[in-house]
Amino acid sequence: MDQTFTRIGPRLTLICLLLGLLLAAALLLGAAMGSSSRNPLDVLDVLRNLMQPDSTQHTIIWKIRLPRVLLAAMAGATLSLGGLVFQVLLRNPLAEPYILGISGGAAVGAITAMLLGISFFPGVTISAFAGSMATLAIVMLLASGPQAGRKDSLLLAGVMMNAFAGAVIMFLISMSQSSQLHHILFWLMGDLSMAEAARLPLFALMLPCYLVIFILARPMNVLLTGRETAASLGVNVRKISLILLLTATLMVSLVVCLSGLVGFVGLVIPHILRLTIGPDHRLLVPASLLGGASYLVFCDLLARILSTSGELPVGIITAMIGAPLFIFLLWRSRP
Repeated sequence: MDQTFTRIGPRLTLICLLLGLLLAAALLLGAAMGSSSRNPLDVLDVLRNLMQPDSTQHTIIWKIRLPRVLLAAMAGATLSLGGLVFQVLLRNPLAEPYILGISGGAAVGAITAMLLGISFFPGVTISAFAGSMATLAIVMLLASGPQAGRKDSLLLAGVMMNAFAGAVIMFLISMSQSSQLHHILFWLMGDLSMAEAARLPLFALMLPCYLVIFILARPMNVLLTGRETAASLGVNVRKISLILLLTATLMVSLVVCLSGLVGFVGLVIPHILRLTIGPDHRLLVPASLLGGASYLVFCDLLARILSTSGELPVGIITAMIGAPLFIFLLWRSRP
C-alpha cells in the first residue's frame, strides 16, 4: 500500500491548482451574474477597491453576492467532504449526509431551536448537532443485526429516518407561526439568499474540521480495507472512526443551520473525483473541498438565472442532478 500511495506531491499540487482555478472562476461568475448581471472585470475592480465605496454596484457585490457565493462555496466543500467521510466509515459509496437522514435530523434540531427562540449560535448549532447525532445513531442501530451484511440495509435505514425526519419537520412547521413559514420552507429546500456578512466568521469553525480530516487521510485509506485489516496494520479503528464521525457530523450540522437542506452534493462530487483521480484520500480530501465548493457555487448560479420570476432554492438544482445519479449508482450496485 505504501508503494501505491507514494509521490503524490506533484499530483496533489496539480489537482489543487486546477480545482483552485475552477473555484476562482466560479466565485467570480457567481459574484458577477444574477438578476442584474455585471462584467466580471467590474467585480474585480470592486474587490480591489477601484470603484466608489458608496456605489450601488459596490453594495450589491460586497453586501449581497460575495457573502452568498462564499456561503455556497463553504457549504459545497463541507457537504462534499462529509459525504466522502461517511462513505469511508460505512464502506458504502452511496452513503451521503442527506440520504442517510443526517441532514434531516440536523434540520429537526435546528427548527426546534428556532421555534423555541434559541439564538443562532451556538444554540441552533448545538441543537442541530444533537439531532444529526441522534439520527445517525438510530440509522446505525437499524442497520445492525441479522441484516448488517446486506449492502442496502444502511440505505434503507437512512431512507426510513429521512422520511421520519420529514414528518417531524412538517409537524413542527404546522405548529409554527405564519410569519415563520415562508423562511422555514425556503430554508428546507436549500436557501442561500439569507447569507449575511455577519455570519462569515463562522466559516473559521470549518477550518479545524477540514484540517483534522486531511491529517487522517492516510488512516482513511487503510479503513477501506476493512476494520480487521486496518487494526492489524496498527490503526486505532475505534478512535479514528469516532474522530471522523464527530467531525463530519459537526460540519454538516453547521452547514444545515446556515444553508438548509442541500442534498446529494456529498454523493456527486466524491463519486466523480474517485473515478477521476483514484481512491487515495490524501488527494480526495483537498479535491473534495475545492470541487464541492465550485459545484455548489455553479448550482447556486443556475438557481439564480434559470427562473424568470425570482430564484430557485439551490437544493432543487442539486436534487435534479444528484437524484438520477443516485438511482443509477443504486441500479449498478445490484448483485
